[in-house]
Amino acid sequence: MTNQEALMENPSPAHEITEEDRLRADLYDYLGVILARPPTQKILDQTAALSGGETDLGTAIGALARIAGLSKARAVESEFNALFIGLGRGELLPYASYYLTGFLNEKPLAGLRRDMAARSMTRAETVYEPEDNIASLMEMMAGMITGRYGKAASLADQKQFFGKHIGPWAGHFFTDLEAATNSVFYASVGAVGRVFMEIEAQGFRMSAG
Repeated sequence: MTNQEALMENPSPAHEITEEDRLRADLYDYLGVILARPPTQKILDQTAALSGGETDLGTAIGALARIAGLSKARAVESEFNALFIGLGRGELLPYASYYLTGFLNEKPLAGLRRDMAARSMTRAETVYEPEDNIASLMEMMAGMITGRYGKAASLADQKQFFGKHIGPWAGHFFTDLEAATNSVFYASVGAVGRVFMEIEAQGFRMSAG
């Protein structure tokens, strides 16, 4: 399902989408990359080169860029391991099933798998994480926007997928990531994700369909 290391080199397939949707997809893809595995120094350097702005999201991206510029890959890898792997388990469990039911591999995962099949999404043989982890869901949304799984999804289909599989819990996860004991670099990732999820939820509420 994922080829996330290639994101910064080739972020989008050659489907015609609006500039706004391309930027949305790029941010979803970035979050998918940075939450799937510890970033390389190259990705940290590219993150440090991002520019923010005066909006809430721009401010969060600017803060992420600044901390990325001060971060080294080895330290961020240790942080990632403490947050998501740990001895037995990490500080956070970034799965929809866990956030929505308190347990792993529950009904939210089964429902996601049905919706993935309906949209021709498949998990790569080299990926062993349950599909309802936050990194994969970010990548799925990017792929739906850009048409990575066929044709680009309609706004109504994006809204349905987000509302069922991401909206009910991703904001809570990003808030937890922002405040986690082991978060330094990832606290800024959490802030970007939290604000982005708020923007997406608001945009879908305002859309027709």
